[in-house]
Amino acid sequence: MRLVANKWSKFSVLLGHAGVAKHIPTMRRFSASNLQVMLRQYVFVVAKPIIGTGGSSVVKIKKTGNGYLLHDSGTKRTFRTWNELFSTLNQIRKNRPFMLQQGIDLATIDGRPVDYRVKLKKAGRSWVIRAVVGRLARPGMFVTNICRGGTLLKGAHALRRTFPASLVKSKIDKMCGVARTCTMLLESRYPGIGMLGYDFGIDKRGNVWIFEVNTKPH
Repeated sequence: MRLVANKWSKFSVLLGHAGVAKHIPTMRRFSASNLQVMLRQYVFVVAKPIIGTGGSSVVKIKKTGNGYLLHDSGTKRTFRTWNELFSTLNQIRKNRPFMLQQGIDLATIDGRPVDYRVKLKKAGRSWVIRAVVGRLARPGMFVTNICRGGTLLKGAHALRRTFPASLVKSKIDKMCGVARTCTMLLESRYPGIGMLGYDFGIDKRGNVWIFEVNTKPH
């Protein structure tokens, strides 16, 4: 079964489809100038390794009135100057290629961010949706990964705790529909993939976003 680890490559395929591209947060490669531009545009920015899983080394960066806030795993640090922030980011990065992603203000349960994993598996010649689950971040964390202390919830249950019951089915249908289109695009570019896991976020206004695509979903 084929594995594709590079997040940038997978998103490049998906950005070629207008219907999918509108669900992808703005992304840029990691650099000082790109980060400065994005911090002016968005409430916060997420930096993450282009190759990596499990929420490891994913950090949230926000411009504040008197400097910068860096949320790394469960710890929050403030920096008065750009140089302090950037040197800390470089320590976290360790020369690995990183990407920057527009921060999305996720819907929450009890103040904790929740996102969704939609899993598809190849069965014969067709793809089958195997699961739609919610992942609730551990208190104090912004990443929802189960290996980082997140809690697994049934997808519909998580949605009912964040949105009116009348919207639950449409949100699941939207995520599954986008995931199916993405799967068609990725399989044509990477023949031989047999399993895909999509990480979706839904913001407080109800918009659906794709954060990650995994060819080896946990």
